[in-house]
Amino acid sequence: MQSRDIAKRLPVASDLDIGALRIFVAIAEAGSFVGGGKATGLTRSAAGKALARLESYLGVRLFHRTTRRLSLTTEGHEFYRRSVQLLEDIAEAEASIRQSQLRPRGTLRLTVSEGYGKSKVIPYLATYLENAPDLAVEVSFTDRLVDLVEEGFDLAIRVGLATSNGQYITQVIDRARLGLYASPQYLHKQGVPASLADLVHHQRLIYGLGATSTAWNLPGEDGEPAIVAGGTHARFDSGDAIRVAAVAGLGIALLPSFIVEMDLNTGKLVEVLPENAKSEIAVHAIYPSRRHLSIRTRCFIEGLRRSLR
Repeated sequence: MQSRDIAKRLPVASDLDIGALRIFVAIAEAGSFVGGGKATGLTRSAAGKALARLESYLGVRLFHRTTRRLSLTTEGHEFYRRSVQLLEDIAEAEASIRQSQLRPRGTLRLTVSEGYGKSKVIPYLATYLENAPDLAVEVSFTDRLVDLVEEGFDLAIRVGLATSNGQYITQVIDRARLGLYASPQYLHKQGVPASLADLVHHQRLIYGLGATSTAWNLPGEDGEPAIVAGGTHARFDSGDAIRVAAVAGLGIALLPSFIVEMDLNTGKLVEVLPENAKSEIAVHAIYPSRRHLSIRTRCFIEGLRRSLR
């Protein structure tokens, strides 16, 4: 009885040929039957026949074929993404059983907040890639929330609020100090605020568009939370754009310290109310909630965390 119960819980067996998956992935990455065949040690004809058998088995066309080019269909794109993940899982399982040293392979696709990515992630990438010669990276710089599964990303690095979607796992990997910053030219023209209450008379550069709240929640002078409202001269969906706007004298910005380090050092920005506007913001690593985190993603998160320390 017990063995039958276990069998019921096992996934349904598939006759899918793993070798055909490798050929399909090779053709997709090479963009041709010739290149795919060469990568797998096959002739063009053999690679084409293997792909035809795979398409027949799946009941879909994986490629659009013309005399000049080969391109993935919509189903082909989805099957390619899943096939790459499956082949990597198999390789890691084999390596783990053999107790061999795991090394990141394939392509790591990252989406990172622009300011944090440029100041913290890019400098770390040099070390990471030097220690992972079989790995390539693709990095998207954006502050917008990204559907990692839908858009095929392995990992997101986000500053501030993280997704609470049960589809993802979130880790805090860093914390940054928030401060108020403005250009010397703006302060000379508009005056230097002496307290948080004075900010109501200044132009504030706001992160977030549309119906997003424009209020700032800051630690008050008595230690209690203070809500700062007032002028909203300009709004942006990029922290780095707010930095550039502050340097240009458009107003006062509330930003993490890592974004403004260089501008503070060169005198393009100065801190406003440094004793009255101290707060922290968390930096998160976010990745899809798979049973097995890929070695390339795990190594990147662990290495980045060490470098930040």
